[in-house]
Amino acid sequence: MKASGWWARVLITAGARQQTHQDARANGRTWSDRDLTGAHLTGEYLVAAYLVSAGLTGADLTGADLTGADLTRAGLTRADLTEANLTEANLTRANLTEANLTEANLTRANLTEANLTRANLTEANLIAVLWSEQTRWPSDFGAVMRARSVPLGGGRWRVEGSGNSGADLSEPLVPVG
Repeated sequence: MKASGWWARVLITAGARQQTHQDARANGRTWSDRDLTGAHLTGEYLVAAYLVSAGLTGADLTGADLTGADLTRAGLTRADLTEANLTEANLTRANLTEANLTEANLTRANLTEANLTRANLTEANLIAVLWSEQTRWPSDFGAVMRARSVPLGGGRWRVEGSGNSGADLSEPLVPVG
């Protein structure tokens, strides 16, 4: 089913407010595998939304609150996530190729095996982001992330210190509390 514009907002927000993704699944409200290509979801409240494998290519999620959302394997190619709140979001294996994440909050987000090729991470907050050796960063960004991270074993890393994508790498790391 393909949804766009106002109908996409109805589908997602009708049951998402004040629910966890477990509640959404239990009530039959899941948005996994939905085609929301080009949807206009600016400023939407999508806290803990269950969007596994959702197609959000070119979607406008500017300023959306996706705190704790499950976006595992979601297609977010060329999506606009400017100033989006992705705190503790699960973006495992998500495709964020050419996504705009300018000033997005990715605190404690899981980017394990995510593809961020050519993504814009200008001033993105990457504090305590979890990532893996298979995570694909924008060109030359992998070295920056490795310098800002501590190894957890098994090819996984966690960003420490400020985590800001524009942080001065000459400054010492500050432990995250």
